[in-house]
Amino acid sequence: MASTPSTEPTTITLVRHGESNVTVERVIGGHRSCTGLSGLGRQQSERLAARLGETGELDADVLLTSHFARAIETAEIIRPALGAVEFGDHWPEFGEHDPGPEIDGMTFDAYVDRFGTPDWNGDPHVEIFPGGETTAVFHERVRGALERVLATYPGRHVVVACHGGVVDAVFRHVTGLDSTGGFHLNTLNTSLTGFTAPAEPDRPWTVVRYNDSAHLAGLPARTAAA
Repeated sequence: MASTPSTEPTTITLVRHGESNVTVERVIGGHRSCTGLSGLGRQQSERLAARLGETGELDADVLLTSHFARAIETAEIIRPALGAVEFGDHWPEFGEHDPGPEIDGMTFDAYVDRFGTPDWNGDPHVEIFPGGETTAVFHERVRGALERVLATYPGRHVVVACHGGVVDAVFRHVTGLDSTGGFHLNTLNTSLTGFTAPAEPDRPWTVVRYNDSAHLAGLPARTAAA
């Protein structure tokens, strides 16, 4: 149920999850095959939690997460650093691009051998993952998630543990850009990306920060290959 409209802007901070096991294993890890964070991913999340606990910079009201194990685990690690924050339900709308049941859990190498290298800058209505979401459908889903946040938590600061693709989709939506092409965003694990949505619907969004990952200084960029 929607809350009473607020005269204050709504702040949304997106936290990309820590490094995942499926990334280390080079697996296309949708929500069906995700097994959570790698050892480095937990370190990254603990670094972010320590930073937030020390600075209190987020001053969050609500913490949400997608339904992926890697996002849930990240949220659970940073939650104590956010203080008396409301912990909402898992929101599938904030999940990563769904590859569908056939591709979920397939290795990247096996996917490329079978289907070729995907063209992420091409037609967003093309089904890159057979049986999965198109880019257009994925972006529309994320847009709906934003609308639900604004309707449910107007005027509050909502933190969402989510995914690189979600950060890209939100960034493109709030800046009025096409869903594919033009540029690539290299959103780092456990980085912070923030936006404010105005209380007046005809006013523009504000990008507060993108890819803030100062807490990762000194950590390796990724788990070394076995």
